[in-house]
Amino acid sequence: MKLMLLLISLISMIGPVLAQNISEKVMITRTEYGVPHIVADDLKSVAFGLAYAELEDRGEKVVLPLVRAKGVWAKHTDIENADADLYAKLIKEHTRDTYHLLNQDTRDILEGFAEGVNYYLGLHPDEFPAWYYHNFTAIEVAAASNRSSIPTASSAREFLQKLEKEKAIAKANDDAGSNVWAFAPERTKSGHAILMRNPHLSWQAGYYEAHITVPGKLNFYGDFRIGGMFAIICGFNDHLGWSTTNNHPDLEEVYALKVDPSKPDHYLLDGGSFPVRRKMVEVEFKNGNGTGMVKKEWLYTPFGPVIDRSNGLIYVVKTGGWNTYQRGEQLVAMMHAQTLEEWKDAMKKRHITSSNYTYADDKGNIFYIWNASTPKLPHAYKGDTMAHVVNKSSEIWRRLQEFERIPQLENPKGGYLQNSNDPFYLTNLQQPIAREGQPDNYPKPRLRVRSQHSLALIDNDKKFSLEEVVDMKYSMKMVAADRLKGELISLVEKNSNYKEVGSYLRKWDNTSAAESQGSVLFNEWFWNYRSLVGADSIYREPWEWDKPMSTPYGINNPESAAEAMFMAIDTLESKYGTYQLAWGDVYRVRRGDVDVPVGGGSGTLGNFRVIYFGPEEDDGKRRVIGGDGWVFAVEFGKEIKAYSVLAYGQSNNPDSPYFDDQAKLFAENKMKKVAFSEAEIKMASIKSYRPGEE
Repeated sequence: MKLMLLLISLISMIGPVLAQNISEKVMITRTEYGVPHIVADDLKSVAFGLAYAELEDRGEKVVLPLVRAKGVWAKHTDIENADADLYAKLIKEHTRDTYHLLNQDTRDILEGFAEGVNYYLGLHPDEFPAWYYHNFTAIEVAAASNRSSIPTASSAREFLQKLEKEKAIAKANDDAGSNVWAFAPERTKSGHAILMRNPHLSWQAGYYEAHITVPGKLNFYGDFRIGGMFAIICGFNDHLGWSTTNNHPDLEEVYALKVDPSKPDHYLLDGGSFPVRRKMVEVEFKNGNGTGMVKKEWLYTPFGPVIDRSNGLIYVVKTGGWNTYQRGEQLVAMMHAQTLEEWKDAMKKRHITSSNYTYADDKGNIFYIWNASTPKLPHAYKGDTMAHVVNKSSEIWRRLQEFERIPQLENPKGGYLQNSNDPFYLTNLQQPIAREGQPDNYPKPRLRVRSQHSLALIDNDKKFSLEEVVDMKYSMKMVAADRLKGELISLVEKNSNYKEVGSYLRKWDNTSAAESQGSVLFNEWFWNYRSLVGADSIYREPWEWDKPMSTPYGINNPESAAEAMFMAIDTLESKYGTYQLAWGDVYRVRRGDVDVPVGGGSGTLGNFRVIYFGPEEDDGKRRVIGGDGWVFAVEFGKEIKAYSVLAYGQSNNPDSPYFDDQAKLFAENKMKKVAFSEAEIKMASIKSYRPGEE
C-alpha cells in the first residue's frame, strides 16, 4: 500500500514536469481579435497548445465535456445526470477498447490535448469548481468526440415515432444548417478557386477559430469546435479546404428478430439460436452529503443495440456508422491531404457518418459529395415507420452504399457548387444530379427558397473577386416577399382602411437589411399566416422539379393571409406604437458593450444570411442567438488569401477583450483579414508566449 501511495505521489510530481517540457516546444501567437496561431515541434505538442489556448478563452466549455465523457457528472451534481453518465461510460469503454487501433498521429493529438488541459488546470487551481480537476486522458478526449449512436426507447413503436419526428423537424427547420459555395478558376477574377463557408447554428455551439502548425508536417486553419478535439467541420491548409452543410440522411433500419421460445433472451436466425448480449454499467450520483449508485443493463446483438422486446420479437436498430471510433483519424487525414485524390482517400474511410462536404484547392478543383453512411438495403425500403421481421442474416443490411455511388460532383459545368441543406440534386443547375436510379433510402428532390436564393446569386457567367464573394454572402433579399408580396398588397388594399399599408409595402425593397422599411411588418405577417394555415399550405403553387427557381409561388389562402396582416399590424402597433419599423429597430446584435442593428433573418423566408433571434427583451428588441457564426471565404492561390468573422468572439469571458470585438464587425456585414502566412502572422501579432507563461 505504501509503495502504491509513493508511486501515485511520484506520478503527480512527474506529470507537471513532463507537461512543462511539452510547453517549451509550443509557441502561441495571438493576432488581432485574439485568434491563436499555435506552432509546435510535433503533433502532440501542437494539440497541447491548442487545448491551453481554448481553456484561456473558453474555460468551462472545454472542461465540462471531458468531465461528462469521464462519466462522473452525476457524482458531483445529482441523479438527473445519471443517464448521461451511463451513456458516457458505455462510450468511454468502447473508446478504451478501440484506442490502440488508432494510428500514431491521431493518438499523439489526443494525448497532447489531454495533457494541455491537465497542465492548464494545474496552473489555475481556483478557476473552476474543485470537482472539475481530474487527470484527463486521451480516452476522455476521444470519447468526447466519438459519435457512437446507441438509441434508447421504451418500445420499438416509440423509437420509430421518435425517429420520424426528429427527421420531420430537421426537414421543416430551415434555419439550423449552413450555406456553402465553391467557385472554379473560370468563375473568379484571380483565376484561383474560392471556397465560402457559412454555418447557421446556435451561438452556444462553440466554434473556435485557430491555426495549428507543425513545420514540415501540418499547417491547418479551421474550426475546432469546443467539446472535443475532433469536432472539426471545416477549414483549410496551404493547398485545399472544405466545408460542411447538414444533410440528414436516413442511416437507421429497425429489425425484428424472433424470440427462441425454448431459451429466454435468445433469438432465432439462420436456423440457429443466439443469445442477446448484455453489458452492465453503473455510475455514482450525488445524494445529499453522500453518493448513491444507479445501474443500467444494455442489451445488444452483433447487428446493433436492442430497443424493445415484445410480442415474441426482439427489436434491434442497425445504424450506419454505429460504434465508429475513427472519426478523428479521418479528420487528421483530411487535414494532412495535399491534393484532391488524397482528400478523397480520407473521405473513403467513411468514419464521418453524415454532412455534405464541399471542397476547393490550389489546382483549381472544386468537388461536392453528399457524404452519408447510408445502408445498402437487401430489402424494400419502408421509411421510418416499420420494422423488418427477419429470419435470415442475409435479410439484414451488411454494407454501406459504395463510395462511388454516393452523389457527388467534380468540376461541374458553370464552375460552381452550392448547398443550403437541401438534397444533392440541384447542387448545380447546369449539371443536375439525376433523380432516376437513386436508392429508395436517399432523399427526394427539394429546393427551398433559401437554396433558390443561393443559386440566383451564383448561377450565371459572372466572375468574382474574393471580396465580392464576401459582399455577396451578405445578400439581404427575402425571397418569400418576391413570391407573395404582390398578392398580399392586393388583399390588404381591398380594405379601404389599409390603403396606406399597401403603399408602405409597395415601397419596401424586399430585403431584411438593417435599414429596410417594411421587413418587420412582412416578417410578422408571414409567421402569423404560417401559423394559421400550416407550413405546407403557405403557397398556392408548390415547388416543382420542372420549375425549380420560380416555385413555390402565390398565396394559398387569401382569407387567412388578410387576417394575418391585420393581426400583424395590431401586434406591432401595440408593442412599438407603429408598424412602420426598420428591421434594425427591432433586430439587434447585443453582446458586451455592443448594441447595434443587424440584417438577416429566417431561411424559411429565403434569407441567405440566416440569423435567428431570442425572445423579446424588456425594451421589445430581439437579440441574435444563432445563425451565422464562424464564416470564412478563402482563395487558393500561390499564397492563401482569406477573410473570416467569428460573430461572438474568441472568448466567452465578458472581461476578455475578445468577447465582443467582432460583434460590430459582424453586424456591419464585414469580415477580418485572416493571417495565415508567417509574414501575415508577424505583422498582425499582438503577443507571443508559451503555455504557462504569464
